[in-house]
Amino acid sequence: MADEAQAPPAEGAPPAEGEAPPPAEGAEGAVEGGEPAPPAEPAEPIKHSYTLFYFNVKALAEPLRYLFAYGNQEYEDVRVTRDEWPALKPTMPMGQMPVLEVDGKRVHQSISMARFLAKTVGLCGATPWEDLQIDIVVDTINDFRLKIAVVSYEPEDEIKEKKLVTLNAEVIPFYLEKLEQTVKDNDGHLALGKLTWADVYFAGITDYMNYMVKRDLLEPYPALRGVVDAINALEPIKAWIEKRPVTEV
Repeated sequence: MADEAQAPPAEGAPPAEGEAPPPAEGAEGAVEGGEPAPPAEPAEPIKHSYTLFYFNVKALAEPLRYLFAYGNQEYEDVRVTRDEWPALKPTMPMGQMPVLEVDGKRVHQSISMARFLAKTVGLCGATPWEDLQIDIVVDTINDFRLKIAVVSYEPEDEIKEKKLVTLNAEVIPFYLEKLEQTVKDNDGHLALGKLTWADVYFAGITDYMNYMVKRDLLEPYPALRGVVDAINALEPIKAWIEKRPVTEV
């Protein structure tokens, strides 16, 4: 039958009529005349261009700048003025910043951008499960930041005062005690017992959270303070901190 499977030729059997003989052992890569083929040139690493758009503040963009610094990654740090923003706003994906431009393509969502940069600088997990552990911590930190921001940016003074009571008495201790224990359980880190982008993200966003509550949140939490101090002491990040523009937030 035409589709019937055929047995392979016995080892050492001559090739069938019209079939080319297999190459002799060690002859792979040879060219006509018996000369070996030259080795392939190593591929040049792909270089991407990065531009970060944000206001002249640390806030939501600083974790991204920390990740760029950690990876010694070149990028353009565009700091948009309040006067420039109205004209620039319609060109942004969702009319907000920070925005990251990669090879001419603009993307938004600060945590998604941080995760992308973490992959490029080797600060993600080795497995999907490890990545989940990191994401859980980063999302928890961001939840905490948002709860602070809701109170900090409340326009009505009377309402703000009431919200501050709950924030200071309940919300802040709850989150920081949980995160403090997380660090203790992970050998001085926020995930996996080693340096990940969760540590870098937390160190980069802490100044902004302190600004919103008008105090040092980490003073009673030595393990969390240790995470921030360790990240800020890394040579490339330390160099960034020394040269970055001085801003209130």
